[in-house]
Amino acid sequence: MTTVDIDLGDAHADITSHDTYVDGVPYATFERLRRDDPVSWWEDGDGEGFWAVTRYDDVLAVSRQTELFSSAQGIRLEQMTPEETGARRTMMEMDPPQHTRYRRMVSKPFSRREVFAYETAVRALAREVVDEVHGRPSIDFVHDVARELPMRMLGRLLGLPREDGEYLVRRGDALIGNTDPEFTDYVVDQVDTDAFRLLPFRSPVSLELFEYAARAMDLRRATPTDDVLSALLKPTADGELLTDHELKNFFTLMVAAGNDTTRYTMAAGMKALCERPALLDQLGREPGRIELCNEEILRWSSVTMHFRRTATRTTELRGRTINAGDRVVIWFVSANYDGDQFPDPYHFDAERTPNDHATFGRHSPHLCIGAQLARLELKVLFEELLPRMRSAAVAGPVERLRSNFISGIKHLPLEVEWR
Repeated sequence: MTTVDIDLGDAHADITSHDTYVDGVPYATFERLRRDDPVSWWEDGDGEGFWAVTRYDDVLAVSRQTELFSSAQGIRLEQMTPEETGARRTMMEMDPPQHTRYRRMVSKPFSRREVFAYETAVRALAREVVDEVHGRPSIDFVHDVARELPMRMLGRLLGLPREDGEYLVRRGDALIGNTDPEFTDYVVDQVDTDAFRLLPFRSPVSLELFEYAARAMDLRRATPTDDVLSALLKPTADGELLTDHELKNFFTLMVAAGNDTTRYTMAAGMKALCERPALLDQLGREPGRIELCNEEILRWSSVTMHFRRTATRTTELRGRTINAGDRVVIWFVSANYDGDQFPDPYHFDAERTPNDHATFGRHSPHLCIGAQLARLELKVLFEELLPRMRSAAVAGPVERLRSNFISGIKHLPLEVEWR
């Protein structure tokens, strides 16, 4: 028997529209596509189009075949010129072997061993955040909790002054939220952003972050410290160094993606637990169960909803002919609810095993470099928070990010009874 614990939404929604997702993910549309048209053609506002890949097996297949489905021409729906792509390129817009080289240069601070060493610091920051809200009967979980821990940890990792955290996160919001008027005056589909087309996320905020990064790196070069920025400035064993432009783009990516995606995962997880009070109580009494539950939160939230690839040659997928140069968009948010992979996918199962979700771009060379850190922050926050909560309930409108790229809860008002 199928259990549905979630609003499936419209079965014929426009998956290209940012406005669609303000009301939540249209799970019913993705289910219809998986069943009836798993590799479907969608036209976009530019008079062009893309292939939407919606089944789990196909999403993984496209992710793995980097020589056939390239990241080098962009990872979002936006069409970019070669000049724009080159100026805005990060590791995410690279294919092997260039991606492999770059990843090797920046990955050490985010390795499992390094992240394991961060746990004491993460836990201290999590306790600090929880202490600040403890006893308050009403909170906005996103603003007061989920936003705070990743922000403080980001500053700690980069060795930045704590008082700069708010400044940096607001600018990161303007980048990831570049389609939402709450976060930026330069909403990409509502105002002319052509003047900023060579900047990350087509946003003038990138210039501010570039300048901030340049000052921070100059300080590290003069006086190296024990932080990620100093590590990124060191040559590899082969003597390779990141260029200043590569460093600035990577810094901008860390400020944006390193904060927002973790925040939105925490928010989706908290909402799911509030809607299941018996589970929230159980996890508070048995925090050893939280780590397994977090894998279901990662599947359930599917914060990064898609990545785009570009076909390098003509090929076929599910009987569809994909031509060289076609955009191919892999929808993680659909793959994570594919009933062929996840029995009873619309049921939140805190002990789901196996749970081989597609979150973080698993099973591909583009596995998220911050995946281990995000898992650690999620685990530690709930281990520190849930045992101190007697109950929590959603107490007002849940506001979502206007974006077809990131599934995010911007505001989650809660009424809380504390232990």
